Order: sequence, then structure tokens, then C-alpha cells
Amino acid sequence: MIPSRRLIPFLLCLALLFACKVKQEPGTPLAQVNDDVLTLEAFRSTFSEEQWNRLSSEQRKREIEDWVNVTLLAQEADRLKLNEEQAIRQRMDYAVKKVKANALIAQRLANITISEDQLFNYYRVHQADFQTRLMEYNVQRIFLREKNSAEILLKRIKDGYNFSEAVLNHSQENLRENLGNLGFVASGGADSLFWKAARDLKQNEPGLLAANDGFYILRWTEQREGSQEANFEEYRAEIRTILLRERRKQVYEELVRELKMKTDKVYYY
Repeated sequence: MIPSRRLIPFLLCLALLFACKVKQEPGTPLAQVNDDVLTLEAFRSTFSEEQWNRLSSEQRKREIEDWVNVTLLAQEADRLKLNEEQAIRQRMDYAVKKVKANALIAQRLANITISEDQLFNYYRVHQADFQTRLMEYNVQRIFLREKNSAEILLKRIKDGYNFSEAVLNHSQENLRENLGNLGFVASGGADSLFWKAARDLKQNEPGLLAANDGFYILRWTEQREGSQEANFEEYRAEIRTILLRERRKQVYEELVRELKMKTDKVYYY
């Protein structure tokens, strides 16, 4: 499934691929579909610095696979000459304008920094909006020593392979006899590494965690309110995301206001 969180959504890229043949730029190739080449530099440019740093190797592989799939679809659309239809051309024109607008907003945002004081002040003012106690997660896991094996199995599970069966057939630790059930894990406890990984997943969503001794495929099946009080550190990343979203809205409104003041040829019919 193509994720919706991308800075430039893949459906938008699809429209741009309709519009013109991708000009190949020098760089490190990551994937190729016929004459279209995705380079590391072009791939990297579709993410903000924060988004790029948060991507795991598995997520980057999925994003590259999405690019391959969309490119295949776009090339077939070219072959069928769908880009010659008036409605498609109009949508592509609008898509190009949106990409340019996003680039302008991103340029303005690049000069904006969020300080530690701003993060903490937001937390202090809105503390009632955050949970006072941290959640605990009931984690089930599969241990594999080799990364490649873990990534292949993770893909199979996402494609429908039963998680418990995967534990019995593939896990390389004694916890396999208990179907990989680790029990409820909490922040700051002995299994806090699994708590952090579980917190970033949805219920029953499988994820991959790298550890010193190998790799874990994990999911959480239940959650409950724990006894540990939440604090600023637990919500730092979430608050930064909120403030960046607010800054983006503010930048958008300021840019539109500035440009309308300089432009007297805006008409509504």
C-alpha cells in the first residue's frame, strides 16, 4: 500500500510522470524501470531531514518499491496515451503547481528552528492534552539472527502469514515455546527497548527491531495504562511534529498574504 505521509504523495508523482519523461540526473542508482532511474539523491530529496532520519532500512526499501510500482503504472499510462486526455492534463498542471508551492513553503520552513524552550513551553501549557500515565504493551516477538531472514519473514507476515505460526516455525529463541509472548512491557523497564518499538506501531502491526544479538519482529496485541507517570521527554518528538505542523500552516498563510499584496491580477469569476 502506498503510504499517505510522503512529502510528495506518490499519486502526485504519478501525475508528474504522466507529464514528462524523467530526466536522468547523475547520482547513485537505487532502482530502474526501463529508462527511468531512481537515484539516491532524488530519493533523498523527497523527504525532510527529520523524516529521512526516522526512516528505517525496511521503510526505505518499501518506499523504493512504491516508486517502482508507481513508475510501472505511469509508463503504462504513457503507453496508453492517457496524458493526452484534457482532464488528465488539467490535473497534471494542478499537480505541478502543488509541487512548486510545497517547495516554496519548504524553503521558508528550512530557516525555522524549534528550540528546546519552545518544546517545553508547549508541553507545559498543553500538559492536560497528554496522557498522565504511559501505556504498557503486550508484546509478541520473533527472534532471528540474520537481518535478511528477518526482513523476508516480516514481508511474509505483512502479506498475511499468521504471526503465531511464524513464531513456531522460525523464531530462534526459547520464548518460541510460549508463542513469543513477552508479556506487558513498560517504559524504563528491562524491556524498554521493546516498549519504544511497540509505541510506534499500531495494534497487531508487525515491525522490525535491531538488537545487539540479532533482529526481532514484533507486534503488540493489547495495551493498558501503566503506573509510570508520563513526562516531557516521552512527548518531545510528538510536540516537535505538532509545532512543525503549526509553523507550516503559518508559513503558508504568510506567503499567500505577501503574494496577494504584491499581485493585483487575481480575479474570481
